[in-house]
Amino acid sequence: MDLPARLLALWDHLGLGAAHVATQMPADLAGFAHAYPARIASMVFCTPTRLDPAPFAALAGRVLMIAGDGGLSAEVTARAERRLPGSERVVLAGYEAPGWADVVADRTDEIAAHIEGFCKRAPAEPPRQLSPTGTHAGITYSVEGRGPALVLLPFFLAPSQWAPAIPRLARQFTVITLSGPHIGGVAALEDRARAPTYRAMVGTMFDLIAPVLGETILDVGCGSGALDRMLATRFGPGNPIIATDVNPFLLREAEQLAAAEGLAGTISFRRAGVESLPFPDDHFGCAFTVTVLEECDADRALAEMRRVVRPGGRVGVIVRAIDLRQWWNLDLPSGLREKAEIPPQSVAARGVADASLYRRMRDAGFSDLTCFPALVTLDRPEGPIWRYREDHVLSLLSPTETAAWAALTDVARRDGLLLTAHAMHCAVGVKAV
Repeated sequence: MDLPARLLALWDHLGLGAAHVATQMPADLAGFAHAYPARIASMVFCTPTRLDPAPFAALAGRVLMIAGDGGLSAEVTARAERRLPGSERVVLAGYEAPGWADVVADRTDEIAAHIEGFCKRAPAEPPRQLSPTGTHAGITYSVEGRGPALVLLPFFLAPSQWAPAIPRLARQFTVITLSGPHIGGVAALEDRARAPTYRAMVGTMFDLIAPVLGETILDVGCGSGALDRMLATRFGPGNPIIATDVNPFLLREAEQLAAAEGLAGTISFRRAGVESLPFPDDHFGCAFTVTVLEECDADRALAEMRRVVRPGGRVGVIVRAIDLRQWWNLDLPSGLREKAEIPPQSVAARGVADASLYRRMRDAGFSDLTCFPALVTLDRPEGPIWRYREDHVLSLLSPTETAAWAALTDVARRDGLLLTAHAMHCAVGVKAV
């Protein structure tokens, strides 16, 4: 069952007619909005960093975009506003809102006020009497408040998700908060981990950190826990895994997914920040982190990872490569190709998402470095991680370019040759004895 079908089944199960909806990830709503526009009273896109406007064209007058005043959310919403006549856009002054920002916690009252004001303009029906929690069509929901239905879809990485604003929103709306493995950032992370070339890249890192039987492994920034389950299945209970993340929402989801696969005894989940790990010196046999050091003080994080592994311990690091072009198996005209090949420039001021990773590893005191840039190939255009990457490209295109892109991708899809590849920087080093 695809996501639009799951959402439709959930709407019917909850007795929703037309509901207000809000999300950071417009792709989660794109298919549903296109197929069932009458089931959406209004849509709020809260600091999206990827946004293809085309699926929402018929609903443009019902769209509110909340953006930071700089960075990707500012850029994609400014372009989308021009493509969605009648939509509205508000800017959070003095706030850049990168994709990992805890935006609702940081700007609770401001965001809640924008949602309240916008959603009041369009009628939405109260749902029928609901249980406080439940799961239907693979989507978990929790319900709070009374009034017209307001459905909140997950943020990608925001630690607090919508929680800080729910008490205020619940005074005027029946707030229905969604989660689970088929939606939001969890779906994207799980989908990414299923890609064969992604698994091969991570498998190479696991080969190089080479856990010895009995060693405990540390995962720094575990996300949905997909790689920890992969690691636990490969090495078994003889290598306990401590999976950490700063995000309590992702930790809860990861713990549930691990338990569902019978791995709760092998993987322990703990909240921890990458820049200050709550573990003693020389504690772990090996450690790894994947697409986390882009979003923090990378040098401090590397120092912390080196501190907590024992002498002779191995540390593996994988980051996105914004310094290398991404590739699409499409015969694109030059102007369109130039837009499509530049990866999203998403990195914190002190983060790392380029080849400086290798020098930083050396400077942090790791020896015997193995450095291996890798290509990750995606070939499932119906999958969430494909949509997440393609939506960045589509957000850059004019209507004419969008039509050309659709025609070319349709041909490639029919031929069974629609694929894209993007680079990652990978390194494994040893803490000197």
